[in-house]
Parts: sequence; C-alpha cells; structure tokens
Amino acid sequence: MHPDDAEALLHALFTQPPIGLHVLDPDLRIVRFNAAAPGVQGFSESEVVGRTFRDLGFVVDDVDRMLRRVLATGESVSNFQYEGRLPRGPAGLRVLAVSAFRLQSTDGRTLGVAATVVDITEQYRAQRRLELLYRAGEQIGTTLDVFRTAQELADVAVPGLADVVEVDVLDSVMHGDAPSPGPLLNQVTLRRAGFQAAAPEAVRSSYEVGDVRVMRYGYGTPYAQSLTDLRPRLIRALDKDGGWPTRDPDQARMLREAGAHSFMAVPLAARGVVLGIAAFFRTKRAPPFEEADVSVAADLVARAAVCIDNARRYTREHTLARLTQRSLVPTRLPMHTAVETAYTYLPVASGGAWYDVIPLSGARVALVAGDVCGQGMRAVTTMGRLRTAVTAFAAMDLPPDELLERLHSLTEELSRDYPPAQDDHWSVLTATCLYIVYDPSDGSCVLSRAGHPPPVLALPDGTVRIVETPTGPVLGRGASSYTSTSVDVPEGSILALQNTGLLQGTTESRLPVYRKALGRTTGTLQDTCDALAASLLPEPPDDDALLLLARTRAHGPDKLASWTLRNAPESAAEARRLVGARLAEWGLTDLDFSTGLIASELVTNAVRYSDGPIGLRLIRDAVLTCEVADISNASPHLRHAEDDDEGGRGLYLVAQFTQDWGTRRTGRGKIIWTEQTLH
Repeated sequence: MHPDDAEALLHALFTQPPIGLHVLDPDLRIVRFNAAAPGVQGFSESEVVGRTFRDLGFVVDDVDRMLRRVLATGESVSNFQYEGRLPRGPAGLRVLAVSAFRLQSTDGRTLGVAATVVDITEQYRAQRRLELLYRAGEQIGTTLDVFRTAQELADVAVPGLADVVEVDVLDSVMHGDAPSPGPLLNQVTLRRAGFQAAAPEAVRSSYEVGDVRVMRYGYGTPYAQSLTDLRPRLIRALDKDGGWPTRDPDQARMLREAGAHSFMAVPLAARGVVLGIAAFFRTKRAPPFEEADVSVAADLVARAAVCIDNARRYTREHTLARLTQRSLVPTRLPMHTAVETAYTYLPVASGGAWYDVIPLSGARVALVAGDVCGQGMRAVTTMGRLRTAVTAFAAMDLPPDELLERLHSLTEELSRDYPPAQDDHWSVLTATCLYIVYDPSDGSCVLSRAGHPPPVLALPDGTVRIVETPTGPVLGRGASSYTSTSVDVPEGSILALQNTGLLQGTTESRLPVYRKALGRTTGTLQDTCDALAASLLPEPPDDDALLLLARTRAHGPDKLASWTLRNAPESAAEARRLVGARLAEWGLTDLDFSTGLIASELVTNAVRYSDGPIGLRLIRDAVLTCEVADISNASPHLRHAEDDDEGGRGLYLVAQFTQDWGTRRTGRGKIIWTEQTLH
C-alpha cells in the first residue's frame, strides 16, 4: 500500500467511523482516539492522551482485566459488554460493546492494544424488553385467579421494567361482575391485588394485598386521565411535576422516601371493560421511564388484563354455576319407610355431581348417584337434565340396566346438542351413574352402574364390603351394554354411594376407612355420614364430593300381605274376600269396597289375558298399594267404553278409585299396581 494511502486510511479510521476507536500503550494509557469514542466525548485531546480510563473517571475493573488479558495472551475479544455510567456524554447507565486485539511490530514487539467501542444501550434495552415480554407470556395468566394474575404482573415487571409496581383491581371484578363499558369517573372501589418492590425493606405499600378502599381521583391527574381515556400516562420526573398525582398522601410520602422519581399509570382494560389500574415506579439511581417503556408496560398490562378478565368471567360463571347447581340438586331428601337416608354434598368445583332418593311403586325406593364430566355451567345444566331424565325413567318403573341404557342414549343426544367449545376441555360429553332399587318387602337390592364407583355395603353384624357388580361404559361413550346385579340386603344394613371426588382413589384402596366408620356406627346416620366424609377427605377436595348413606328397613306382616290365586274366574271373588279380611285387621274398613273392587277387576283381567297362577299383594305404607302379578307380557291400557259396550270399563273404574296406577315388568311377566290415599 502506498504510504499516502495508508495515511489516508488511518486518518479516516480516526475521524469518520461511527464507532469508537482507541489505541492504548502497554500500560493501557490512551495514545490515540477518535471523536466517536464513547466515554471520551466532551474531552479534549490534551485531557485524554496519556491517561487511562480509570484516570478519566471510569469504573472499569472488568474492562481493565480484559484488556490486560489481551495484552498478555494476544487473543482477541469481541463484543465484551460493559454496563456503567460515562463521565461525560449521555446520562444514566449505558451499555458498551468493547472489542480488542493486540498491536505488534514487525519484529514481534507488543506495542499495545486497539479497542473499538460501540454504544449498544438502545439495542440492549430493546432486547431486554423483548425478553421481558417473552417471560410475561410464560408467567402471566397461569391460573384463573385474579390475585395470582395481578401478582404475576407485578413479579414480571420488577426489576426488569420498574422498581415498584402496584396493581389495583375494581372490587366488583373480584366478584365476577363486569363494570360498565367505558371510562371510570369520580369515585371507585379498588382492591389491592398485586404489589412488588425491588427492595421490599425500603419500599412498603400503604395498603396490603387484599385491602379494599374507596378512591376519588382528582381531575387532571394521570390516574384519572388514564381511567378516562384508557391510555397510559408517563411522568418522567415526579419532583418536576407540580401536580404529582397520588392516591393518598401516605403512599406519596413512602414513595418519595424510597426515592421514586419516575412514574407510569397504565389502565387494566380488556374487551372495552375497565378492570383496574397498574402503577410503575423507578427509584434511586434507575433512569427515568421512556416512551419505549410505556409501550412495554402497556403490552404487559394488556396481557394481564385479558387474563384477569378471563378470571372474572370464570368467577362469574363459577358463581352462577354454583347457584344453579344448588337449585338442581335436592336440599332435603324425601322421607321414606324403606330407607333412612343422610348425605354429605360438597359442590366445591361447580361440577356435575348429583344424588337422588326416588320413591317407586310397591313401597320400593331408588337410590341414585351420578357425575357429569367437566366443570362450569355446561356440566351443571347437563347434570340437571340427566337428573330429570332419571326421575322420569324411574317413574316408568324401568329396571336399572334398561334405565341406564336409555340414559346412555340421552347423553349421546345431549353431546350432539352441545358441541365442545374452543375454550372447553371437553372432548366428548360423558357422565357416570349408579342406580339402585331397594325393595323392603323382600330385602332385595337390584343395581346397575355406568362407570361409577361401586357402592359399599355395611351389614348389621359389622361386615363391610364392596358390592361387586359389573360396570358398563360411561354414559355417552362406547356401546350401550349394562347388566343388573341383585343382592340380598338385611334390615339395618347401610348402603354407601359416593363419587370419585370423595374417594380420591379407588374404592378398594379406601375400604379400610369405610370399615372403620361403618363397622361400628354410633349416633345418627347423619353423624356417621359426616364422620365418614371427613375420614375420606382429610383435606378440602379439588372436585365436587358426594356421599349418600341409606339404612334399610323391612316390611313385616303388619304392612305386607300376599297370596297366590288360581287362574280361574272364581279367583276374583276370592281376591275380594281376602282383601276385605286383611283390611279389617289393619283397621282400614273404609277402603274395603274400593280396594275389593280394584282387586277383583285386576284379577279378572289377569284370568282373561294370562295363564298360570296370579299373585295378589297388599302393602300398607304411606299409601295403600294393591298389586296383581301374572305371567303375561301384554300391557293393559285405559279405555273409555261406549254406552252400548259390554266391557272395557275395568281399568276405568280402577282409575276412578285410585290415586295412581301403573305397570312394571318383572322377570316372569308384569305387575299391575294401584295406590290409594290413606286417611
């Protein structure tokens, strides 16, 4: 290279490049520098040449060690980052990228070090802001809890963006209510939902997280302006702002004592609804907030606001679901002579757990426990529909397995009516159900279950066991295939129906708890139920928990009478005679005529339409039940005979003298039953 060219290049390097260039001797004294070199801007050549960085006022221990290592080893260093304050030039902390390499003569002597310095403060801050937003995406909104989300916002912003962060949410939001769209003016009720400080021992909030206070923001303050037009406000220097806006003097005093000097007020708003406000402060030696910081704070708060609004909507739906849930399950179980019942019901998650005790014909009773998969309003309303369907199917006197088959078909239909929402965790609508029919006349218990935990049976002798019964598929999924199991239950036994929310495991694993609680029962049945539930749930459950206990009773000769009649025409008169004699023993002679008529008509129909023996039974319970059984599958139906018809009035007469009547299938035929009110 021509000497003139080399001189021109050297001159250009020290006068034109936008990066700083330093030439240092072996003692790290500055030999030459250019005007763009950060840290020496504002110094004259005579003030710099021959002096070290430390002489100029730098605190550069890390840089000094790096340069000496380059001198000693000859290994170049690229983009060594230094963060500190410059003696002259831009105020505040600056970030410099330093690159250095050793200078050597042609004979190998070390001449010094050449170092380039670039001020990357803005790029560094932009990168930090991007990292902050990335962390916010991971850490804000992890739960549907307003307090947790507000605190996550404060934790993410400190110390990456601010030294102190306060998050206040409208108190109505905590209850799931939606404030009116638009700005908030005058008086508002706020609840402190989140607070964080880089130095908690130096900065304390005048309000603890959870405190409620009524605030009246003065007109023209950043708080009022921010809540009015839903835009953030920046006060770069609090001490220079004559109208320092504070929510109360105590908080302003604390912030001044802590050295707060810069402030941002950012509204919490989502979907056009104001939810609260977040305040950001910088204290002590931190640089004032800039417009770029306002943009980052707005992004953080917007993310948190959406999560808080989701939490608010969840809270509202959860509250409505719990209110609906309470109205869809019985608050008091009906009294029944067949069983004594008690229950513990903990609807903690607005789920689809339900229970029922349904009176059936023939003094029988149905015990039901069910659970709809999922939580929220959809699970609760679906539970209400299934519970209503079970009650309707039970009134049809369907056997347990057939009832579950129909309930399975209904659940599939409901699943088609309610396709999964985008924000719903349901893939397919499913439910479980356990249906038990207990007959106090013979102590039989017939049950069937669809994916539900089996019942536990405690016998009077202290034996406690699981009622082993095959389980069919959960309702709404798979092919409908259910079987019924019949077991004999002695009088005084206790049947325990529960759901998975109560068990927190399998029934087998919790059987020792049942044995301890049910093996030696003392006190009332409700006391036993409460004690068993407490034993099964040592800690509050995460899902709805249900426990239903039923202590069985039996009908003796004072409430039950049964006969077997021949399939012959004279059996109608025999039925009238037998019924009259038994009613006289029971002191129910006022029902002699009507019950005799009912029995004779039903027996006559059995003789006419069936073969084989005919069963006749009277049950004195809350009502007087008369049952006639035959082996025919033909279902009787009520007819309105014309005046010139010779027959067809039998069931019509029966219906006139009864409170209710119906037919139920048996394994050998059918039973026609009637009920009359006892005066």
